[in-house]
Amino acid sequence: TAMGISRDSFHKRRKTGGKLTKWRKKRKFELGRPPSMTKIGATRIHTVRARGGNLKYRALRLDAGNFSWPSESVTKKCRVLNVVYNASNNELVRTNTLVKGGIIEIDSTPFRQWYEQHYGVKIGKKKEDEKSTTDVKKSNHVLRKQKANGLNHTLAREMDLQFIK
Repeated sequence: TAMGISRDSFHKRRKTGGKLTKWRKKRKFELGRPPSMTKIGATRIHTVRARGGNLKYRALRLDAGNFSWPSESVTKKCRVLNVVYNASNNELVRTNTLVKGGIIEIDSTPFRQWYEQHYGVKIGKKKEDEKSTTDVKKSNHVLRKQKANGLNHTLAREMDLQFIK
């Protein structure tokens, strides 16, 4: 039999525990490919020809991604800093490998800037830093809009702490 990654089920046993006999060779449509093991770094994407002449894009290195803040209904492109936790394998954390379901650390600046512009409130600042900032002059319209946005809105203390780095 030819070696290679295969997505068939002929190598498995029957429900009763009996062995399945090979009744054909491996087929092209049962083909599997090695994992991309995406790392953090300057973007490097390879194209892979798939069935029907379609193309798949295999990310070998990525440095940014699209991240959402569901409670605020906002999505921003942010830099990926590092992999913090992965339930499936600690090796993926050590090697900074990006996979689905992994917990990663991102640069929060785009979200912080959006929050400040939307609500007119600075987040992620320590108490000493607040005195040193200079206020930017805003129009009455912007002030009214920010006041309306923040009318019945509070940010959880835990979320505020996430922005301090």
